[in-house]
Amino acid sequence: MLKDKILVADDEQSMREFLEIMLRKEGYKVSLASNGEEVLKLMEKDIFDLALMDIRMPRLDGISTLKKIRENSPETIVIMITAYASADTAIKAMKEGAYDYITKPFKVEEIKLIIKNALEKKSLQKENILLKQVVRDRYHFENILGQSPKMLDLYRLLEKVSPTKTNILITGESGTGKELVAKAIHYNSPRKDKPFVTLNCGAIPESLIESELFGHMKGAFTDAIATKKGLFEVADEGTIFLDEISELPLMMQVKLLRVLQDREFKRVGGTEDIRVDVRIISATNKDLEEAVKEKQFREDLFYRLNVIQIKLPPLRERREDISLLAIHFLKKYSEELNKNITTLSPEALRILLNYDYPGNVRELQNIIERAVALESSQELTAQNLSSYLNEQIPAKRGPIDLEIPNEGIDLEKVVEDLERTLLLKALDKTKGIKKKAAELLHINFRSMRYRLEKYGLNQGADSSLE
Repeated sequence: MLKDKILVADDEQSMREFLEIMLRKEGYKVSLASNGEEVLKLMEKDIFDLALMDIRMPRLDGISTLKKIRENSPETIVIMITAYASADTAIKAMKEGAYDYITKPFKVEEIKLIIKNALEKKSLQKENILLKQVVRDRYHFENILGQSPKMLDLYRLLEKVSPTKTNILITGESGTGKELVAKAIHYNSPRKDKPFVTLNCGAIPESLIESELFGHMKGAFTDAIATKKGLFEVADEGTIFLDEISELPLMMQVKLLRVLQDREFKRVGGTEDIRVDVRIISATNKDLEEAVKEKQFREDLFYRLNVIQIKLPPLRERREDISLLAIHFLKKYSEELNKNITTLSPEALRILLNYDYPGNVRELQNIIERAVALESSQELTAQNLSSYLNEQIPAKRGPIDLEIPNEGIDLEKVVEDLERTLLLKALDKTKGIKKKAAELLHINFRSMRYRLEKYGLNQGADSSLE
């Protein structure tokens, strides 16, 4: 567990030493400064939970230093101390963002209590922010709906792995509920009262991922206007969920591997090693083993993350659960949209049971929400389902009709020729813009670049429009 860090600033050496001894005995990590300039220099190197600061200091007084702290490290709580009790200075300090104001001489128990209350309030505020990111009810296994044999096997596995500290890799197609499973594991583990923090590795620009994960010091890069904690620090004693882990850039894979091995890291622009106790649950809808073979994902990191793998079945492989899920979503959206729809018509249920759901549970949820919004009767009818499904079904294509001659074929060459042709068609359709071509082919950008290099097609695409 990370100790709360307190910065003590006072121009009197005896007062600094007294406060240092007292606070260390209380279990805090303490740093000392004799003036405002030293305070700001220390804050460039580290993040402090609380600053205990004299108002009258040489070089840069307490009020001016307070203003700088509020700009550069807004998360730091500041308590002002002075021997010159004055209502004016107290009001000014509070207006500038000080948490409280103490006058000398003070009682030791009084200052201990003020510090304790301030840090507890900060902790509660952080917990409230985290709780708002979670749905109102706790995630239990019963929130993952399904009665099929594959889902019953999943429940048994979740019960076994949740109490452990082991890193877990969740695999499955998009829409199968990987984040829901990750939350269920966390909230059924000994870490359930600690933070659950999520990062979608594919949604953050490559240049910002390191700062997002490990935090940064003020001035570490152009937009680093204040020191910031990273998600690993926020998740201490809890769980971090790394979604779309296959999208993590190779350079960041090296840094994540170090955290997995040593349980410590440095903030961007920082020099201090920060130790944390964090369980890592990662997820992907890609074949990570194939990515390892293609040198797009580090093998050593794969084995660190893949201690226990949980494979989520696509909805088409557990059709027994479709009606259960459909009724669940029907009830949910009928309440949310103030509708009185209580049942599915037999024809509507037949249509739902016969669809393949390339988008899995998430697609079924969207289908039901759309149909409920359009429905005007007390029964969900086929009419409001078919308008959506008829648009989707023609887009689904069967296998390519190819004949195999008597002498056989070179399968790898045929596949490579087909892949090369589709790459060229996608680039032609997007006028050489690789990112758009990758989206057309439903592959990520790094996979697109790899394939273009494989077939020597890089020159054919406009790299300026990547």
